[in-house]
Amino acid sequence: MAKINTNFSKLAAGYLFPEVARRTRVWQEKNPGVKVMRLGIGNTTEALPRVLVDAMKKKLDLLSDRNTYTGYGDEQGDIPLRQALRDFYSRKYGVELEMDEFFVSDGGKSDSANLQELFSSDNIVAIQDPAYPVYVDSNVVGGRTGEFNPKTGCYDGFVYLESNAKNGFIPEVPKCKVDLIYLCSPNNPTGAVATKAQLKAFVDYARENKAIIIFDAAYSAYIEDPELPRSIYEIEGAKECAIEVNSFSKLAGFTGVRLGWSIVPHALVCENSGENVLHNMWNRRQCTFFNGASNIAQAGGIAALTDEGYKACSELVDYYKGNAKIIREGLESLGLVCVGGKDSPYIWAKGPEGVSSWDFFDMILDRCHVVVTPGSGFGPAGEGYVRVSAYGHREDVEAAVKSIKENLKI
Repeated sequence: MAKINTNFSKLAAGYLFPEVARRTRVWQEKNPGVKVMRLGIGNTTEALPRVLVDAMKKKLDLLSDRNTYTGYGDEQGDIPLRQALRDFYSRKYGVELEMDEFFVSDGGKSDSANLQELFSSDNIVAIQDPAYPVYVDSNVVGGRTGEFNPKTGCYDGFVYLESNAKNGFIPEVPKCKVDLIYLCSPNNPTGAVATKAQLKAFVDYARENKAIIIFDAAYSAYIEDPELPRSIYEIEGAKECAIEVNSFSKLAGFTGVRLGWSIVPHALVCENSGENVLHNMWNRRQCTFFNGASNIAQAGGIAALTDEGYKACSELVDYYKGNAKIIREGLESLGLVCVGGKDSPYIWAKGPEGVSSWDFFDMILDRCHVVVTPGSGFGPAGEGYVRVSAYGHREDVEAAVKSIKENLKI
């Protein structure tokens, strides 16, 4: 008799973004004819750089000829792309990695969910709070938690590393022994960026406790400050204790194209494995469960890492950072306390005292006709905040901020 994975039943009702969409749809039904402006989900909106499109079109042309057609590629990713990623890390970050330590995928979100499969279900998991929901939900389904407590907004069994105004939204290392640590910098949703000293504290902790850090660097292209690390491997010792996840979604606007990568170093070790074990396990996992990323998308990824392509991608990133500046300045003009919006495409805004995240969401939607994302959907430490996304056409962002400034009376 077949049985379901009962861990799915532990998931808190309603994934954040579909719930935002549902509430927005209900509001529109009650307010027909009113235009809703969206600063919610972090989905890119601007056209892909021409150099990337041309590279993918060229690949398509090759696929149209039987003499140059290719089917499955390497499950780990096409060698030219993995070489380009290795050279990119060396050139841009001063980080030396091996080509075969890069694993190309269909996106950072998939990798963030799938990496937990490498680890025992009895591992104790620490989650940066607030955090992107996939870290939490994938480990719930993986059986590493008890039940969800609606009163606290927490899952029993997780260690929540609270990020708040006092610590600049970068948490301190765990005060107890944990096995897996999820970090994201620049952080989604808060926009806060960890310093080298802050990341070193986590690396030192992980090495001492034989723990593994899963480090999400999907927004690293937005970091302006040269003193801020864009890869955890800028920290000495990180290759022994950290897996890095990254993506072309925000670097190159590939949200719909789907392309990302993870780095699993040969030197990575944990409590019951030596060097190469986790590397080989991830390689086996990808070869068994994954047939490789789209060869068309990978052609675009290679182009994005050339000098011409990276320049075009940087201009795209700068466009969204310009949006973020407009949003942050607009919110701050109303007296709202904000984080992010400089080295990140997200602005984390504190609502009025005593107003919940969902109530603040409703307030902005009702009064300003603007959709944002409630902070509580990212974890208990997000209560009272909303995340505002800089992904949008400039004219739409300006109209939304204008409406907020004119109508959000606090």
